[in-house]
Amino acid sequence: MTATPAIRFERVHKTYRGASTPALTDVSFDIAPGDFFGLLGPNGAGKTSLISILAGLSQANQGRVAVMGHDVVSDYASARRALGVVPQELVFDPFFSVRETLRFQAGYFGVTATDAWIDELLGELGLAAKADANMRQLSGGMKRRVLVAQALVHKPPVIVLDEPTAGVDVELRQTLWQFIARLNKAQGTTVLLTTHYLEEAEALCGRIGMLKAGQLVALDRTSALLSHRSHQVLRFKTDAALPEGLDARVTGRIAQIKAHDAAEVEQILGRLRQAQVPVEDLEIGRADLEDVFLEIMQGEAR
Repeated sequence: MTATPAIRFERVHKTYRGASTPALTDVSFDIAPGDFFGLLGPNGAGKTSLISILAGLSQANQGRVAVMGHDVVSDYASARRALGVVPQELVFDPFFSVRETLRFQAGYFGVTATDAWIDELLGELGLAAKADANMRQLSGGMKRRVLVAQALVHKPPVIVLDEPTAGVDVELRQTLWQFIARLNKAQGTTVLLTTHYLEEAEALCGRIGMLKAGQLVALDRTSALLSHRSHQVLRFKTDAALPEGLDARVTGRIAQIKAHDAAEVEQILGRLRQAQVPVEDLEIGRADLEDVFLEIMQGEAR
């Protein structure tokens, strides 16, 4: 017997009033219970639109969305109770302390959050010292931690993290991912993550879907997406301009050039020597998720 998907998107179509093109076109995929799923795409690809429909903040023009089998429109109360969402925006009530905020959030779902669970959340997210502080007194990073705690306080089986580490410090990123990874592995919590930090998605997500211009253009296990790009990548630093004709991706002083075999590697190095391009910290590695993402966004759909 097939398990009910934790999240199901079924032929979802969304066009905003006055827009000339749809935000989402016929998007369909399932996320299984216990999955750590990454939803990737450039700005304007439709990620936020899809999550807004999932969370009940927006309604699709066509199609169906369900959380743990509960339709987000016809059975919205059950769907919302099964879902915890960490939004991109720092939204908070300035009149309450951190602990009061979490108690009220649990109450919205008809759940009486125990102090033990709230204390565990505060401890895991580095908020214990701020439990009785007013929300207005917190830094941006601390407010972000409270948003994560709010999404988890009613113990939903599915959580959505919408750019949760955008603009936050390294310590919070590590604390957050350790905690979320434990929830995913130990308790089987289903996680849907959107992020622009592709190294996070590669490290954390077992499956990945990619949106481009409102359409699903890739959907596979992370390992499968990477294995289909078997080429090597030369990475090095240089201050000089590269010879014309090299298909290179340059970020600051770091250049990356694809090579399919040893002969092509030697050919590229020969061209660099001939052009007298000084090379530092040369390394040869496999393609990473960023390489895969750029290939797909440039037109190669799977």
